[in-house]
Amino acid sequence: MATQAKQTKAQFAIENMTCATCPISVRTAMKRVDDVKSIDIDFATKIATVVFDPAHTDIEMIAAASSNVGYPANKIEN
Repeated sequence: MATQAKQTKAQFAIENMTCATCPISVRTAMKRVDDVKSIDIDFATKIATVVFDPAHTDIEMIAAASSNVGYPANKIEN
């Protein structure tokens, strides 16, 4: 019987997004992080919602990926 990976959802406030191609850069960077399952970015609110497996990656790694391409990401506390 296969075990299903646990998934966690986190939201990030993304800085410096000024045009329609900015979310593409953020999504591409975040998707390169191991075990990021999905990314939804709302350009109007500048919020990224990321689903990932916390057993293999963490919030800091995802935020750093975005920050490293020029779009600082800050976890939104729920």
